This record gives sequence, C-alpha cells and structure tokens, in this order.
Amino acid sequence: MPAISWLSLAWCALPVVIVCGIFFSWQGKPSEILLASARMALQLIGVGYVLVALFGNPSVWLTLTVLLVMISAAAWISIRPVNHHKGFLAPAFIALGVSVALHLLITLKLVLAVDVWYEPRVIIPLAGMYFANTMNAISLAAERYHAELHQNKDEQSARLSAFHAAMIPQVNGLLAVGLVALPGMMTGQILSGVSPLIAVRYQIMIMTMILGASGMGAALMLWLLGRRYRKTCVALPYEQRQPGNHGHSVEFE
Repeated sequence: MPAISWLSLAWCALPVVIVCGIFFSWQGKPSEILLASARMALQLIGVGYVLVALFGNPSVWLTLTVLLVMISAAAWISIRPVNHHKGFLAPAFIALGVSVALHLLITLKLVLAVDVWYEPRVIIPLAGMYFANTMNAISLAAERYHAELHQNKDEQSARLSAFHAAMIPQVNGLLAVGLVALPGMMTGQILSGVSPLIAVRYQIMIMTMILGASGMGAALMLWLLGRRYRKTCVALPYEQRQPGNHGHSVEFE
C-alpha cells in the first residue's frame, strides 16, 4: 500500500467542504461539522503519536492508563442525550467497563491466545472498537429508556423498547456485512495485503464481540437504571406510583 502524504491527505477536506456547503445553502450552521472534523483530525494525529510511543515501549501501566481515558471518554459521550438529568454517568461507566472487559478477555485469551495481554498494538485497537460500539448502544438505550418513561410507559416496556433500539445498528450491521459493504477492519487488512480469508476470520471475531459487548452493555445499563428507578418509585407516595404519574414525577438522583 502506498503511504499517504500530508499533502495528499489535504484532499480529505473536500467531503467536509461539501457537507458544510449543504448546511450553508439550506441556511443551516456548518460550525458543528467544522468543529467535529477539526477535533477528529487533531485527536487522531495526537493518538497516532501516542501509539507510536506506546508500541515502542509496552507497559501494563501505560496501557491501563490509556484504557481508563478511553472508558471515561466513552461513558461521558454515551450519556450526551440525557446529560441534563442526573444518575446516568455511573451506570454507563459500569456497563462499559464490565461488558468491554469481558469481551476483551474472550478475544485476547480464547480467540487470539496472546501471551502478553497488555500489548498496546493488540488491545488498544480492539478496546477502541468495543468501547465505541458499546458506547453507541448505551447512548441509544439510555435515551429511549428515558423517553419511554416520560411517555408514561411502564418500566418493563420501556426497558424492552430501549434494548430493541440499542441493538438496531448491530443487527443492521450483521445483516448488511458482505452484501452492502466490507467492514473497516476487513477493508484495511485487505488493502494492506492480508488474505481475504484471514481478514474474514478477524472480522467475524470483531463483529461477534461487538455484538456481545453492545448487547451486554445496553442490558447492564438498563438493569442499573431500572434498579434506581424502582428504588425511586418506592420512595414516592402511593398515588405518584400509579400508571400515568411515574413518567414525569421520577427523576434519577
């Protein structure tokens, strides 16, 4: 694969300009796109230099520090749709930590059988994919759960609707892979010269682990929110616990 020069990379600004032009022509504000794109570029360039340093000097403490930063950022981003309410950050952090840790363990020890689990070249890219997808599932679950409760749905129905919503991207991805698109990791491996059959095995591993981490993360998040919701309901007067009242009277503390 040819190396991409910084000058050639500048052409990647063209899609950003196109999208910003659409916003501008429709009297929208392209500032969010510009800010997000600039932040993406700076973050990736910064993490590129960090990874070069990590790969050259593997350390369990440095790897754990990077993972802590990743999970903290993922937890904070995952509650963006409901961050005007209290009580979502801790469940998101726990759900991310438990679900991603379990699936990293399965990946590293059972599937790949690596000798050094904290090898940055292996664990950080995998953790990044697992955190990102689980983060999205948790975000969708939290937003839908909160919306369903505020539409006076009972907690069990709200939980089920939220879980269904959280799993839509994962199910769509499983159905579309190979027919609609080749996933990013598989495409990257093929472009770098890896046999498509080897790339397929890695992609199956990634997609099943992402499915499991996302599903477990969303379910754990909803379980934690449900526990808190039920405790809050018990503390309310009887008349406020009746159907039609709970959706607007209960807040997470």
